[in-house]
Amino acid sequence: MTAVQADLVRSDLDLPEGLTLDTPRVEDGAAIWRIARDSKTLDLNSSYSYLLWCRDFAATSVVARDADGGPVGFVTGYIRPELPETLVVWQVAVDHAWRGRRLAATLLDGLVGRVAELGVRGIETTITPDNTASNRLFTSFAERHDAPLEREVLFHGGLFPDGAHEPEVLYRIGPLGPRADRT
Repeated sequence: MTAVQADLVRSDLDLPEGLTLDTPRVEDGAAIWRIARDSKTLDLNSSYSYLLWCRDFAATSVVARDADGGPVGFVTGYIRPELPETLVVWQVAVDHAWRGRRLAATLLDGLVGRVAELGVRGIETTITPDNTASNRLFTSFAERHDAPLEREVLFHGGLFPDGAHEPEVLYRIGPLGPRADRT
């Protein structure tokens, strides 16, 4: 993304006072793991996986930093190998102290604006039916971006080996961009 594009993305975002959006660094892995753990909603991955995520998928992830530079929210994602125009959003979480300020939406908008230069024109994510906040986040994202949204069960609960698990519903959003560009 050029500096001009970055300024346009930043100006369009409703970032709470004192926060900045940034690319995650390996040093952020522990804080991101704690935010995920404290969310009480996400499936918590190993702390090691968050370190790897910050190293290997930093270009397709984003963190919100407070005035001291510490992460207070994040979105992790990756480009789907079979569909290189698709960003798969893996996890979204915001520290309790920063909730209720639309930070998750701002993080998601910022990340999608940044990965557009990689040719991303759509998003996929999975959400369990009981995760009302994520359902609202991605539904409102599609509405804000005037993009189609499709839902279907991707993994039914019986596929998970660790006991009772809600089904994971696949959300497909896109194509993104001006209506005139959509085919």
